[in-house]
Amino acid sequence: MILPPDQKPAYFAAFKMIVMDWILEPWPWYVGGPLIAGILFLLLFGGKTFGMSSNLETMCAMGGAGKRIDYFAFDWRTKRWNLIVVAGAVIGGFLAANFLSGDTSVDIAPETVDTLRTLGFESAGEAYLPDELFANGAFTDPKSLAILLVGGILIGFGARYAGGCTSGHAITGLSNLQLPSLIAVVGFFLGGLIMVHLMFPLIF
Repeated sequence: MILPPDQKPAYFAAFKMIVMDWILEPWPWYVGGPLIAGILFLLLFGGKTFGMSSNLETMCAMGGAGKRIDYFAFDWRTKRWNLIVVAGAVIGGFLAANFLSGDTSVDIAPETVDTLRTLGFESAGEAYLPDELFANGAFTDPKSLAILLVGGILIGFGARYAGGCTSGHAITGLSNLQLPSLIAVVGFFLGGLIMVHLMFPLIF
């Protein structure tokens, strides 16, 4: 289709608006799912195992931990590709949060919003991460700091004890039909349910 010169600016402006609206909206599962599956296939085809928590081991090896602990005594250069994945996740998250995000509100049930607000989370429904725990002001609150510290330790211990994190087990492990990964994923969901319905009200 050949457009008259006087219609081209309006046409391209409309096209740009449609593309930007599509980028700024959350992508549906039938877009994100195949993209993840395609990347995972390429990694498996290249003999790589995807996971995020394994990068902590790589970073410890980079820092020289292998001189004191045999577990970290490996050539971290063989896992440089996974460090690039982490760097891409950080950079991509920054770009998405600061330049590619439209409405940052979260579409959750009104009953859930009311429950969270009664627990002190006034930002419920307005942000993906509650400001009460993740905003800069949380670093001056002893309770928030304690929760983040204990939570970080438990996540690190759990990832090491389970031999992988949620991405490693739920994406790579299940794709390889590994029974330990299935058990780990079931544990992730059960732990999440126990946390939300039993421990969360007690903590907050």
